[in-house]
Amino acid sequence: MNIGEISERTGLPAKTIRYYEDIGLISPMRDANGYRNFAENDAHKLAFLGRARTLGFSIEDCRTLLALYEDQSRASADVKHVATEHLRQIEDKIAQLESMRQTLRHLVSACAGDNRPDCPILSDLAKS
Repeated sequence: MNIGEISERTGLPAKTIRYYEDIGLISPMRDANGYRNFAENDAHKLAFLGRARTLGFSIEDCRTLLALYEDQSRASADVKHVATEHLRQIEDKIAQLESMRQTLRHLVSACAGDNRPDCPILSDLAKS
């Protein structure tokens, strides 16, 4: 498969596929003319990477997960560790976002939103 075909099949942009090759996540064969020639295994790896990225895994986490996927002697505990750490990071981010939402909700409700110059939102942002 050429890069256009693999892109269509996996739903990943060609630019992303080239990037994954540049950083060593995939290594497609090259034809005599230098064009990439993707095998079925490459399509599977790219779909795997696409799904992992959709779930928010970092490139380094994807590298680790792909290595674990390809290692038939892996321990599922190693995979669970990577996923658990990622889940913890997501939960931390959600907590931060929830705190931001609560603060903004309070500030928006405290602001009269009229023609007066005083504004609790700006006052809060100006605090050091």
